[in-house]
Amino acid sequence: MLQHRNQTIFIILSLLIVVPMGFLFKYYTGPAHQWFNDYGAAIFYEIFWCLFAFWFFRSRAAIIQIPIWVFVITCILEFLQLWHPPLLEEIRATLIGKLLLGTTFVWWDFPHYVLGSVLGWLWLRQLHKIGYAKTSQG
Repeated sequence: MLQHRNQTIFIILSLLIVVPMGFLFKYYTGPAHQWFNDYGAAIFYEIFWCLFAFWFFRSRAAIIQIPIWVFVITCILEFLQLWHPPLLEEIRATLIGKLLLGTTFVWWDFPHYVLGSVLGWLWLRQLHKIGYAKTSQG
């Protein structure tokens, strides 16, 4: 029970790191800002969704499945950016819609989704170890 609580605390701390870093990258205005805004933020986007899903699904199998599903879903969302029906355009016109669905299809997003999903997978592995670490009896 204590281990599960420790894991939850580390998930929350991870989210408290990843979310501000994602926004920092998204709105960074210094050197190489285009890469940070467009691609660096996408890496944190993938990691965020991996952590968010891990909050609910913490099995050993989930550690592998979550990053794969996050990658697949974000790729689908990327391809949806090629489609411009009125409802999607209304959603994309809002800040939340822009952040969640994106606005422009870019092939170069895919390698960054892979990188974010791999980093998310590595992060989940570490969180899983925290959840199953042996507590010292002293």
